[in-house]
Amino acid sequence: MEKAKTYEQLLPQIESLIKDVDNHVGALANVSALLHSSFLHYFWCGFYIVKGDALELGPFQGEVACYTIKKGRGVCGKAWEDKQTVVVPNVLQFPGHIACSSKSRSEIVVPVFRGDNVIAVIDVDSKGYSAFDDIDKEWLEKIEKLIRPLFDTNDASLKEK
Repeated sequence: MEKAKTYEQLLPQIESLIKDVDNHVGALANVSALLHSSFLHYFWCGFYIVKGDALELGPFQGEVACYTIKKGRGVCGKAWEDKQTVVVPNVLQFPGHIACSSKSRSEIVVPVFRGDNVIAVIDVDSKGYSAFDDIDKEWLEKIEKLIRPLFDTNDASLKEK
């Protein structure tokens, strides 16, 4: 199936997964599970949440991951610092790449916003080179807008410090 069509079909599924759900960590876990299972090239998919001066590991699907990432470090830290989506065709050529897994070859990171502030990032890795493009960027940014309300919560694990 065409990638854009798959994303298009995921939006209503994501909306139904998060609608009226009080367990926001669980909702994010389900969103990452849905994304991970919908695309064979998604090796790792999940969230890092801003806590003070670092991103902390949130719900994800895939192999083990780094616990914390400093602002400006790696692809996630760069997307946070620049407040924009970063698409990396070859992580081995990305300055300062953090190798949480030696299997990762390409990555896309989409910041999650509250106003002008980045409060989390969506991180997706692939074992293949050049796995992500403008279609992924467009649709993951739409998903970012859907999940923003999950971070407006009393759940301390999703709050900025």
